[in-house]
Amino acid sequence: MLAATCLAACGGGSSKKPVAPSAGAPEAGAGTPAATTPPAIAPAPKKGGGGGATTPVPVVLRPVACPVPTCVIHPSHGTYFTCLSGGAGTCFHFGGPCIPDGGCMYDPQSSSYKTCTKPGEGVCLAWGGACAPASKCMLSSADNLHHHCDDVSGGACRKFGALCTP
Repeated sequence: MLAATCLAACGGGSSKKPVAPSAGAPEAGAGTPAATTPPAIAPAPKKGGGGGATTPVPVVLRPVACPVPTCVIHPSHGTYFTCLSGGAGTCFHFGGPCIPDGGCMYDPQSSSYKTCTKPGEGVCLAWGGACAPASKCMLSSADNLHHHCDDVSGGACRKFGALCTP
């Protein structure tokens, strides 16, 4: 249910409105828009163990952060695509072609990052000088995974650290 709520809240569902689970709703399904769904109600604890009426208590749901798509190189293609889902140094689900902010792209020929002076559909048609992504999350040609670069020099990483989300 959490995945369905996150998908709907982040615009993955058919509704642009956030979705909250409704009281008594089955686990399957995407719920209903939050604007028309009353808050989930849980019965208040009974005092003295006896019967009697219960007072409804609203349940507050924590907000779910929406993932921010990034523009990442597909190591097998040498082309940049929108990464819709990634982690552990790689992208799991690619979208359409893109150009990273600032035009700093990985050049497979030199195994380094360079400024792209003439971008195309997810590829660079003309290279400029050396650069490094602001996040310092860089592709390692040794394992085709993204690692945090602890020592950048001339657009290349001299010392890779832990895996990072591209």
